[in-house]
Amino acid sequence: MTITRRRGVLLGATALAVALAATACGSSSSSGGSGKTSSGSSQPATVTDADLQAALTAGGNLTVWAWEPTLKKVVADFQTKYPNVHINLVNAGTGNDEYKALQNAVQAGKGVPDVAHIEYYALPQFELTKSVANLDQFGAASLNGTFTPGPWNSVQADGGVYGLPMDSGPMALFYNQTVFAKYGITTPPATWDEYIADAKKIHTADPTAYITNDTGDAGFTTSMIWQAGGKPYSVSGTTVGVNFGTDAGTQKYATAWQQLIDGHDLAPISSWSDAWYQGMASGKIASLVIGAWMPASLESGVKSGSGQWRVAPLPQWNAGDKVTSENGGSSLAVMKASTNQKLAYAFLKYATVDEGAQSRVDNGAFPATVKQLNSPDFLNKTDPYFGDEKINQVLAQSAAEVAPGWSYLPFQVYANSVFNDTAGKAYIGGSSLADGLKAWQDASTKYAKDQGFTVK
Repeated sequence: MTITRRRGVLLGATALAVALAATACGSSSSSGGSGKTSSGSSQPATVTDADLQAALTAGGNLTVWAWEPTLKKVVADFQTKYPNVHINLVNAGTGNDEYKALQNAVQAGKGVPDVAHIEYYALPQFELTKSVANLDQFGAASLNGTFTPGPWNSVQADGGVYGLPMDSGPMALFYNQTVFAKYGITTPPATWDEYIADAKKIHTADPTAYITNDTGDAGFTTSMIWQAGGKPYSVSGTTVGVNFGTDAGTQKYATAWQQLIDGHDLAPISSWSDAWYQGMASGKIASLVIGAWMPASLESGVKSGSGQWRVAPLPQWNAGDKVTSENGGSSLAVMKASTNQKLAYAFLKYATVDEGAQSRVDNGAFPATVKQLNSPDFLNKTDPYFGDEKINQVLAQSAAEVAPGWSYLPFQVYANSVFNDTAGKAYIGGSSLADGLKAWQDASTKYAKDQGFTVK
């Protein structure tokens, strides 16, 4: 489970500018669009499986920066299997806090870990600054088909693989069935029109109750635009495009969500705050539109909701469609500064493909691997918190319905950091959501130009 807090930080401008210059002078080529491929690089591996096994046998020390809790068991099991390896697992902060520390270490040239936990939206920025190793040298491209399409696509750039997927966040509707029934909602909304109507029904009946919360979140917004068929970002090498103004999916989302903002039908409570958990516990926040990694957080943070919550497919923009998107999810990457890259990659493969993948699922992570996702044990598992429903069947189906073709900017960490100063103003009456998104576009493109990107 990856909790994605999309506040964002600015990676060093100097490092980004230097990386752009190096890219412009280099020979890497782009596949067009997002610069990603569906099958990884065609470059041959220079490190064999025998080489990796030799590194495991010889052993050594690895430093892994990660905040994901299920990795503790993975590390312990790995060290038992390979007693000559010692792993120092460090929580250097969650999300953006880690990224800032990681970039500082890279720029300083010391203290860089061997392996880092990096969310999908942030990985392109570390790839652009040449901070993470291209895993093609270890044969990572041969793992095509091991992971579901959304996560696999998210770890690729310019024809190379720069991380291995650790989990994924296909979106679904998590809702409190008891609260819905209280307001006469007997079935979960199948379309966004129905969702908006239900939101108004709840808030009209009780002005202190809401169908969900939203105070403006970059990650949620891009996930919703993604599901609506939007493609506001285009990336080809160091040429980028940002178009929230005329992108059809963006307009579809902005028009719909503006109705909830205008009607004050969204709880003015930020996600992951104490008030957020209290709102769900009291029934004042009746549902969440969020990634598949959410169950464990609900079970631990809203214990009083046990037996009341359910999971339904994500509402659709058109009745009868079956289209979803990703919200959150993360990878493990080998840092380019690591002096023990073979051993680091061997750990990555163990944690994301081999025994570690099952261990993490057993301990609550949502899989990015096809094997675990399609396992009968996983699909048929019942959960008393969710009324003994087989929620993984809904979540696995969502993973299979993620819309293709989405791209993040190679400076998405920065872009997300200015969301609240631009698009976020719509939530406090400073502008319409459409105008706010246009302001976000302007801020993002200005930064791109300042850093030497070609903006189309």
